[in-house]
Amino acid sequence: MDIQALTQEMFRFVRHKGWYAADSPRPQSLRNLAISLNLEAAEVLEHFQWSENLENPQALADELADVCLYLLQLASEAGIDLEQAVLDKLKANYSRSWDDDRQSA
Repeated sequence: MDIQALTQEMFRFVRHKGWYAADSPRPQSLRNLAISLNLEAAEVLEHFQWSENLENPQALADELADVCLYLLQLASEAGIDLEQAVLDKLKANYSRSWDDDRQSA
């Protein structure tokens, strides 16, 4: 399944839950999606809060999936082609040197 198909599956789920409805208790605004993305990313950190070891890979997979779903939805709602954005960022990163950035900081 590619990124577009995943995005469509995410939309189907959100529509099924009624979260795109005008009276939804979970309005899918860019602001709300960005907040939700950040909250889910923080839940990824909980798996490493007190240990360097991964105790529950399935629970981590679930949190990573939540992050991915919010990321797909946020990008789509913002009109961003996430696949192209990732490719563009990788291309730009090839010319960066993080070691040089650290020395100039």
